[in-house]
Amino acid sequence: MKLTIERATLLKSLGHVQSVVERRNTIPILSNVKMTAADGRLDLDATDMDLDIVAGVAADVSAPGSTTAPAHTLYEIVRKLPDGTQVELDATSDDGQLALRAGRSRFSLTCLPTEDFPVMAGGDATHTFSIAAGELRGLIDRTRFAISTEETRYYLNGIYLHSTDRDGTSVLRAVATDGHRLASVECPLPSGAAGMPGIIVPRKTIAELRKLIEDSSDDVDVSLSEFKIRFTFDGAVLTSKLIDGTFPDYQRVIPEGNDKEMDVECRMFGDAVDRVSAISSEKSRAVKMKLADGILTLSASSPEHGSASEEIEVDFAGDEIEIGFNSRYLLDIVQQVEGDAMRFVLADAASPTIIREVDDESALYVLMPMRV
Repeated sequence: MKLTIERATLLKSLGHVQSVVERRNTIPILSNVKMTAADGRLDLDATDMDLDIVAGVAADVSAPGSTTAPAHTLYEIVRKLPDGTQVELDATSDDGQLALRAGRSRFSLTCLPTEDFPVMAGGDATHTFSIAAGELRGLIDRTRFAISTEETRYYLNGIYLHSTDRDGTSVLRAVATDGHRLASVECPLPSGAAGMPGIIVPRKTIAELRKLIEDSSDDVDVSLSEFKIRFTFDGAVLTSKLIDGTFPDYQRVIPEGNDKEMDVECRMFGDAVDRVSAISSEKSRAVKMKLADGILTLSASSPEHGSASEEIEVDFAGDEIEIGFNSRYLLDIVQQVEGDAMRFVLADAASPTIIREVDDESALYVLMPMRV
């Protein structure tokens, strides 16, 4: 294999794939990125056995072939080269080394046999559909903050994707919860997704997918098999195992009897919560909300720092209510609201609260209260 490629092009693709590679590996080949050059194209492939990313870029290939090289080392070398440099990669010698030349810089990296590199098959697809990259970004961005990091409840360590109906309309819904909060966001059901089984896409896969589609404006092709999901777009292919578990019946968590509604200007509310929470203890992050006569009083106190309160005007005409929340969880939800106003639908100080945008029915959040 021998080729020449522009430094920025190589760096971007290496950045996509090398982040999959774990820093510590008991299997040496999993520390490497596989490079395959042919027909004016370089494909970079990295895997951790649960997740596999292939990114392809144009390159000036003078000798087709393939090799593997240490992923993080190669990425660091290319990252530190001057911008605009032409990088030559040469693995045509028989010494098991990859020669990298750029300007006056010379590197030699130890390679491992390509035959040792694992192949991750996608499986036989049961459902295939396309979704706009912007829609997919929206589903991810507005739910992933609620993914659980508690490894013992592994079935909560991802986003639950499934097809369902809302008010007679077929939708694709993404749900995430950590037991303290729940995020549910939906978009129109793509053609081909009808009847797809509910699947749990792992947290790491979500993070890598989101980075890959950051600047994409094309559709993302999605194919599902029994145990895997594959995303194809912009010359990249991401294949991932699904979480083998049962996502809880999240509909039971969404309260139906809440009868008190408060509408508030989103940015004003977020700024006030942020200011008041500066006084709350680092451990609990608790903020109390008191609602009465169109006024919301936010307050916090801690033995170490003192106390704080702030009043803001809201649209509320129900009975007086006091309820406490984790301020970090409140602010996480505020950051997902794209409109100007948000609505709290409350019951009492001990019951879950529904939060949603006033002008957008596609997103719904549930937040458990806390004692303050």
